[in-house]
Amino acid sequence: MDEQPSSVPGIPDTAVPDDWFRPGAASPIRVTHLSADTSTAVLTRPVPAFEPAAPAPAAPAAPTPQAAAGRRAKHAPRKAAPFRLRTKRRRRRSLPEVDVADMRITALVPAHNEEDQIGDTIDSLLAQQRPPERIIVIADNCRDRTIEIAHAKGVDVYETVENQHKKAGGLNQVLDRLLPDLGPLDAVLVMDADSTLGPEFLGHGLERLATGQWAGVGGTFTGKPGGGFVGMLQRNEYARYVRDVQRLQGRALVLTGTATLFRAVALQEVVEARRAKELPGSPQVYDTRVLTEDNELTLAILHLGLRIICPPKCTLETEVMLTWRDLFNQRLRWKRGALENLTDYGWTRVTRGYWGRQFLSLIGLLVIFIYLSSLVFAFATTGRVNVQPVWMIVTAIFALERAVTVRSRGPLQMFLGGLVVVEMAFDLFLQAAQAKAFWDALRNKERKW
Repeated sequence: MDEQPSSVPGIPDTAVPDDWFRPGAASPIRVTHLSADTSTAVLTRPVPAFEPAAPAPAAPAAPTPQAAAGRRAKHAPRKAAPFRLRTKRRRRRSLPEVDVADMRITALVPAHNEEDQIGDTIDSLLAQQRPPERIIVIADNCRDRTIEIAHAKGVDVYETVENQHKKAGGLNQVLDRLLPDLGPLDAVLVMDADSTLGPEFLGHGLERLATGQWAGVGGTFTGKPGGGFVGMLQRNEYARYVRDVQRLQGRALVLTGTATLFRAVALQEVVEARRAKELPGSPQVYDTRVLTEDNELTLAILHLGLRIICPPKCTLETEVMLTWRDLFNQRLRWKRGALENLTDYGWTRVTRGYWGRQFLSLIGLLVIFIYLSSLVFAFATTGRVNVQPVWMIVTAIFALERAVTVRSRGPLQMFLGGLVVVEMAFDLFLQAAQAKAFWDALRNKERKW
């Protein structure tokens, strides 16, 4: 089998079947119905100028009834079937230790109409102090210049066809083909197309994975510029997140989809555990039924007895939501998805801490409701607002915490953070998303995004 040229000059390719590629093809070259959860896809490679044009592809086979039904039910609602975990959690353990110098990285970048940001994302991968051996942009129903820009950067492009499961479905299409050929020396990076990595991300992440102690290494992210006032509040929120992770020495709750580096053998274990019904979902890496596939994959890895970490030096920037509506929908999806992930897994040694945080969030909602109700009641009965001393103390503590936790953003942000009227309003906005997530989950409302 002839070896394809490397995506990164001077660095050898990992083993990927040659029939994934066809020089010059910008459209599907074959139709293969893989399973009920996976759709046809094609991997294309940019064409050098001197290569002759490839012959026209053969006409695709007639679609099966299942595929035709899939087209009619575009982006079908996600309804997870009840699941009971067979094993509460395997004993905490490590993966085989390997020499970091021998390890290989394959970077997967799912993208849907990301022409404005995909170039910067690829550049951040190529500029790594330890760059990946292969970069694959997973173009999901792109109608802009995403594919053209990715080709111009010299990376591989995998075009999904009839993908009904958005990001998780596109990633599964590639990982279904990729994982069987990977081994203990391989790592897989999954990152969003709107994120850019700090130059040391992959180097530090690979060092952690090589020890065998960690199955996944996530990043600590800050917000990109833009978004006006709502963008500024998100950047402050992300700065607090970075501070919390650093204080906890890299211990984090979730390997976020912004950027995470996995040991390939850990992902293979997830697939096999799903096949054996030890974990929820079909035998693929990502569970396509859920709203928050990255949160669910984190729980899956932890239930296999493996560990995760977010080192302070693994930094990146990610896009902020530009409008209040987009931000509300994003947080509603995150919070609703987290609740339903926990419902799928039930009460285990892994999930009890997560359930505890959900309980504290619920208590926080009740406290805020009582506080606001007391103000409204006082105004309705006396015509003025009487703030009790206990609430004044709580408000002062809140203002101080908001100011101190954004010190890394400078004096201006500390001043704005200390203004109760700004931060309290933003906190109430986020609590509203949390309350709706609880209410939708309680009513078992259909989940979709």
